[in-house]
Amino acid sequence: MLLWHLLLFSLTALSKPLQDIVTWDNNAISVRGERILFFSGEFHPFRLPSPGLWLDVFQKIRAMGYSGVSFYVYWALLEGEPGHVRSDGVFALDEFFAAASEAGIYLLARPGPYINSEVSGGGFPGWVQRIPGDVRTMTPAFLNATEKYAATIGEVVRKAQITEGGPVILFQPENEYSVCQGAKSEEPGELNFCLDGEYMAYVEKQFRDAGIVVPFINNDAEVLGNWAPGSGAGAVDLYSFDDYPFGWGDGCANPANWTRITDPLTQYNYTMLNNISSTSPFGITEYQGGAPDPWGGVGVNTCAEMVSDIFARVFYKMNYSFRITIFNLYMMFGGTNWGNIGYSSGYTSYDVGAAITEDRRLDRERYSELKLQANFLQVSPAYITSTPLDATIGGYVNTSALTTTRLKDTQTSFYVVRHTDYTVLQSTAYTWSVNTSIGNITVPQLGGSLRLNGRDSKIHVTDYDVGGVNLIYSSAEVFTWKKSGSRSVLLLYGGEDETHELAIHSTSSHTIEGDGVNVKQKNGSTFVQWDVEPSRRAVHFDDLSVYLLWRNDAYNHWVMDLPAPEPLGLHVSPSRVNSSVIVKGGYLLRNASITGDSLNLIGDINATTTIEVLFSPKNCSTLIFNGKKVNTTRSNGRLHGVVEYTKPKITLPDLSTAEWKYTDSLPEIQSGYDDSKWINCNKTTSNNGRNLTTPVSLYSSDYGYHSGSILYRGHFTATGSEDSLYLSTQGGFAYGHSVWLNSTFLGSWAGSPGVQNYNQTLSVSDLKNGEEYILTVLVDNLGYDLNFRLNVNTMKSPRGIMDYNLSGHEKNDIRWKITGNLGGEQYLDHSRGPLNEGSLFAERQGFHLPGGLNDKWEKKSLKDGLSTAGVGFFATEFELQYPDGYDIPTSLVFTNSTAVDRYTAGEFRIQFFVNGWQFGKYINNIGPQTEYPIPEGILNHHGTNYLALTLWALDGKGAKLDGIQLKNSAIIQSGYKKPEIVVGSEYTARVYSY
Repeated sequence: MLLWHLLLFSLTALSKPLQDIVTWDNNAISVRGERILFFSGEFHPFRLPSPGLWLDVFQKIRAMGYSGVSFYVYWALLEGEPGHVRSDGVFALDEFFAAASEAGIYLLARPGPYINSEVSGGGFPGWVQRIPGDVRTMTPAFLNATEKYAATIGEVVRKAQITEGGPVILFQPENEYSVCQGAKSEEPGELNFCLDGEYMAYVEKQFRDAGIVVPFINNDAEVLGNWAPGSGAGAVDLYSFDDYPFGWGDGCANPANWTRITDPLTQYNYTMLNNISSTSPFGITEYQGGAPDPWGGVGVNTCAEMVSDIFARVFYKMNYSFRITIFNLYMMFGGTNWGNIGYSSGYTSYDVGAAITEDRRLDRERYSELKLQANFLQVSPAYITSTPLDATIGGYVNTSALTTTRLKDTQTSFYVVRHTDYTVLQSTAYTWSVNTSIGNITVPQLGGSLRLNGRDSKIHVTDYDVGGVNLIYSSAEVFTWKKSGSRSVLLLYGGEDETHELAIHSTSSHTIEGDGVNVKQKNGSTFVQWDVEPSRRAVHFDDLSVYLLWRNDAYNHWVMDLPAPEPLGLHVSPSRVNSSVIVKGGYLLRNASITGDSLNLIGDINATTTIEVLFSPKNCSTLIFNGKKVNTTRSNGRLHGVVEYTKPKITLPDLSTAEWKYTDSLPEIQSGYDDSKWINCNKTTSNNGRNLTTPVSLYSSDYGYHSGSILYRGHFTATGSEDSLYLSTQGGFAYGHSVWLNSTFLGSWAGSPGVQNYNQTLSVSDLKNGEEYILTVLVDNLGYDLNFRLNVNTMKSPRGIMDYNLSGHEKNDIRWKITGNLGGEQYLDHSRGPLNEGSLFAERQGFHLPGGLNDKWEKKSLKDGLSTAGVGFFATEFELQYPDGYDIPTSLVFTNSTAVDRYTAGEFRIQFFVNGWQFGKYINNIGPQTEYPIPEGILNHHGTNYLALTLWALDGKGAKLDGIQLKNSAIIQSGYKKPEIVVGSEYTARVYSY
C-alpha cells in the first residue's frame, strides 16, 4: 500500500509544475518566463564557516557571468545529537540565502540526506552507524533517522525558494542514487540493479511535504537514465547527471597526462540525453571543476594544473557542443575540511584546484577562462534554441586532424572545432568552409590560414546577431557584446600568435585603432583580419565598435550587470537592454551602478590599475571606484582613470619566538589517573555490519564518539607470562595509533596514505604476577567512509579497536573503557558543532577555546617539542592589526620538510585551533599539506588571536616542530564587505570533564 501511495505521489505531484515562476522545456529552464543559462559553481557554506565571507564568494562567481551556485547541506553537522537539529550560528543558512540574492545568484539546493562530498560518512551523522539495517533504503530505522533532518532543512529551504522571494530555483533530493556494488561497468544495464524507486519517492515526498515546490533535479552518477521524468516511482522533473573525465579521487599526479581521461564522448551525447528525457534541458549537475588530493598526494596546486584553463577550453566547450544549459562545476570554491568534517581519504584542504582558491584568491587562469566562456553564452540566445548536429571529422575544415560540431539555430550557427585526438600537443593549420548569409565561403577570405593549438578548441560563429548588426562570421571567439541606442560594442579575442578574421554586413566608413589590422570591403560586406598580439586593436563602424583582444588581455575585462528593479535585481537577464557596462579593470570588479552622470564601481586591485569604460548605456563623465572619485580623461570616446594601489606595511608576529605555554595532554598514561567517568565498553552486540571479534564492542560509534581521536584504557591483572600484545585498529586512510602499558611506551603505527586499518604485534615484558596494569591506546579517527554504492553499508565501517590479544590471557581478562570528545553526541560546544573536538585531554577540558590559556602552564618552545612519545598541548596568543580596505588572506604554515623531518624530528601529528576552531591537521611523515588558510572572521584581523595545537609524537624519541609561521598569500586593496568576527563559545571550566 505504501508503494502504491508513493507511486501515485510520484506520478501526480511531479508530472506538472507546482508553481509557475520556474518552468522548463527541452532547451532550458525559465525564470519568470525568460530562458536562462543556469551556469553554476559548487560552493558549500559549511566549508567556509565565516558567513560574512559568503557574499565575497558569490560576487566572484557572479562576476564570471555565472548565474548560479549549487550547495550541499551537511546533515552530520546539524544533527550530531539524534533528534536535535541545530541550524543556527555558522550552520544557519539565512545569511547564505541573503548573500546569494544580493549578488544576483540563483541556487540549486542539495541537502541530501546523503551528499557524498568527501565529508565524513558522506553526510550521515556518526550515530547512523548504530541503527539496525541498511542505509539509503526503506529500512524503517533509517527512514525514521532522516525524518527530523528532512523536515527541518526542508522548511529552511522552503522559505528561501523563489516563490517566497528567495534565490532557490532548483532542488535535488538524494544524491547519486545510481550505482550498485557488484555491478559490472561493461554491462550498463546491471549498474543500477539495486535501486529502489520506493525509497527515492519517499525522500522526494519528505521534501514536498516540507513545502518544496521548485523543480526536482537529479544527479545520476552515470548516464543511466535513473529517475528520468516519466520513469515511474522516484522520477524527478529534470534529468541530469555527473561526469569527471579525470576521475574523482584518483589523485592529481602527472597532470599533463591526458591519456588517463575517460573520453566524455564515449559516455554521453545530445541524442542519448534527448532519448532519456525529451522534456529536460541538457544538464550536468556535477562536472569536473577540480579534483581532491589524497593524503601523501601531490598538493592542490598540481590538481589545479590538471583541471586547468586548458582542460576547460577543451572539455567545457565539448559540453557546449551538446547545447548544455544546466552546467554545474564541482567545485568552484572548495574551502576547508575544518573541524574533522572530512573523510579519511583527504586532508584538511578541500581546495581541489578549484577556480577560486581556498583562501578566495583569483590567481588561477581557469577563473578567467570560465569568465570568457560564460559571458559569451549569456549574450547568445541563439545558443539556447539551437540544435546540435553530429560531430564530423574533417567536417567544415580541410583536415581530418580536426573535428567540428555545428549547433544550428534559425539563422545563427556555432561551430565547435577541436582536435580529433584531443591529447595532441601540436598545432594544426586549417581553413574553415561554411554556408553563410553571403553564400558558401572559405575562411580566411583575406589569405593565410587559421590555427588551432594543441589541447585547445574554438567556437566560431556565423550570422550572429550583435544588437541588430549581423556578424557574418568570426573565427575569433566572442567574449561579449552590448547595445545602447543605435550603437553596439563587440569584444572578440584570440590566442597569442593566432590569425583571425571576421565579416559584417556593412560598407560604412570605419576607423582603426592600432596597427596590423587588414580591412577590405566587397559586395556589401566588410572583412577584417588581424594577427593577435598583446596590444589591443579596434575597428569602429557607424553603428558598431569591434575590439580585437589577446585572450590574456580579455581576462582583464569585466561585464557588470546594472541593478534592476526587484525581483530581478542583479540576476542574469540578457534580454534586458541598457542593462550592463563593460569595463577593463584588472583583478576583480564586483558590481556597478550608475547615479546621475557617475559610474560607480566596486572592485579589487592588487596593483595600480587603469580603469577603462568600453561600454556604458549612459555617457558617464565621472568614475567612482570603491567610493572614491577617480581622476579621468576621455580618449576615443572611452572614459579612463588610474586607481592607485598602495601596499601597506604589515608586520606579522613571529610565532617561532612567541611565548608558548605547554601542558601535558596525555595524563592518562600517568599513575593515579582516574578514569571512573569514562564509559565502560559493555555492549556485547552491535548493529555495525562488521561482526564483533571481541567480547564487547570497541567500535567508537557504539558509544557515541565520532570525531577526532579516540582513547581506550584496558585494565587487566598480570600473570607474569605476558610477552606480546596483538592489536588491530582502524581509523581511516593515513590514521595512526600509539600504545602504552602504564607509562611505558610500547609502540605506534605512524600511518600510511593507503592504509586504513593496521595489525600490530608489540613486545611486552617484565609484568609482575597479580599486579594491575592499564593499556592506553590512542587511535586517530580521520573520518567515516562514504556510502556511494547503494547496496552496501561502507559508511558503517567502524573506527577504533577491531581486535586484540594479550598473550597469556583470554580476551575477557581486559576490561576496556573508552572516551572521545567530551559528552559524545551530547557535545558541549554547539557554536562549532559536533565534530570540532576529539578525545585528547586538552580538548575535553576545553583548553583549545579562547580564554583557555593558563599562565601557570610551563613555558616551552615548539622547537623543544617532546622528548618521548606522547601528546603535548601548546598555546599562545598573537595580535594582528591589518589596515582597513584590504582583503589579506592569511595562512598558518609549517615550514619544516615532511620528507626530511620524518628522520630528523620524529613522526608526529598536529591539529591546531584558531580561536577555538580546529582548522588543520598536519601529519609530517605523510603530507602533503603544510599551508593552512584561516578565513577572516575565524581569524581576527584587528585584535587578539588564540592559537593552540596538540603535538602527538608517535616516535619513542619524541618530536619537535622546527618551523611555524603566519603568511599573507596576497594583499588586495578591496571593496569587499568586511566580515564580522564569528562568535563561538569561550573557555569556562567544564564541570564534568575528566
